[in-house]
Amino acid sequence: MGATVSVGPARWIAAGWAMLCGAAYATLTLVRFETLEPTSYDNAIFEQAIRGYALLQAPIVAIKGPGFNLLGDHFSPIIALVAPVYRVFPAAQTLLVVQAVLIAVSVYVVSSLGLRLLGLWAGGGIAVAYGLSFGLQSAVQADFHEVAFGAPLLALAGAAYVERRYGSVVAWSLPLLLVKEDLGLTVALIGLVLWLAGERRRGAILAAAGGVGFLLVVLVVIPVFNPEGAYAYTSAVGGDRGLLETVIDDPGRKLLTVVMTFAVAGFAALVSPWALLVLPTFAWRFAGDNPYYWGTDFHYSILLMVIVAVAAIDAMDRYPRLRLAAVVAVGFTAAMQVMSPLASLVDPDFYDPPPRAVAADRVLALIPDGASVDTDIGLMTHLTTEHDVTWIGTPGNATPEFVLLDLGSGFALPHVDAVAYSEERYDEPYTMVEDVDGYQLARRAPS
Repeated sequence: MGATVSVGPARWIAAGWAMLCGAAYATLTLVRFETLEPTSYDNAIFEQAIRGYALLQAPIVAIKGPGFNLLGDHFSPIIALVAPVYRVFPAAQTLLVVQAVLIAVSVYVVSSLGLRLLGLWAGGGIAVAYGLSFGLQSAVQADFHEVAFGAPLLALAGAAYVERRYGSVVAWSLPLLLVKEDLGLTVALIGLVLWLAGERRRGAILAAAGGVGFLLVVLVVIPVFNPEGAYAYTSAVGGDRGLLETVIDDPGRKLLTVVMTFAVAGFAALVSPWALLVLPTFAWRFAGDNPYYWGTDFHYSILLMVIVAVAAIDAMDRYPRLRLAAVVAVGFTAAMQVMSPLASLVDPDFYDPPPRAVAADRVLALIPDGASVDTDIGLMTHLTTEHDVTWIGTPGNATPEFVLLDLGSGFALPHVDAVAYSEERYDEPYTMVEDVDGYQLARRAPS
């Protein structure tokens, strides 16, 4: 599939491809923001936490509850690295662009590695397949999440593993403990992979660090910050039905997720020990009682894409005949683009303001900067930067100045009148400020 590409040209080609991917993903996520296409309230949650870090304060997230420290939900202190950028550019879009940049860095690392070891065609094929993989696109479509930091770290650790730079594998793996608590298990698996490669001492130390780190964070650190004094997601494993029943639930969907994950790199990854790293992520996802974990949507597959791409490069480097798998990878990638999020970039209608945009701008303009707003997901990400935002229905919320309901979105809660809801919820008089195109804005009456 072609001779290897020397270091200089490989880096230039990889850099060009990474910048193209980064630009495409940044455009996709920013246009979605401007055209009022929220996926969840997570971007607003992370913005509140990062604002806390930017002000040299705790990552308090009022959306999760009064005084809620985000370290009591998931252990992701690495997001504090966004704080200096946010301090200069305080906006929800800053987080979206940061995520696109992190993905672009991972694309550069994976592409450069593939081109140098496999050549232009096989290496380039894996570079294209990874850069356009469904896991990256779904993550961007789901707005900012902390796991985006894991993409470049896993790519760098994987590249070091493939090139037998085992000290660097350890160095790039340990920061994963700061990305999210479950990645302690992934770090432990990296230690196992090093052990299998003959690096017994490094492998054992890394495996121990990952396992101990995971237990320490889940059993001690998160409960310290959590208002309930516990790790909230323990009950999600197995749910009310039990572990076995949850694991075997919807086997077709779960199998399809596994097949699609390895198809991204033409199934060559299955030959590499590095592919073992998918096991912890698949384990908690398939044992979880949330059906969203089982499929290919949202941000749950982003790190799996990095793993299988690096594992495929490792396998093709070890066994040159496997380089034909790049054809499968490119074919699968091409087929997936037809209905992919990135495909919307070539649709002129994608850039048009939605019919309710004028109404949304009108409602947002009526809320003064600094005001407290209780709201649903609809316009939450557009309010968080300049306002004190809470999520409607969260126990213990202080009485807000404004309540904004988006009754025209797919996220609407079953409330038909913002005034009636507000007065019942907070036992205070409210008046309707605006009721337009499904948006209802109520304001607390002066006392």
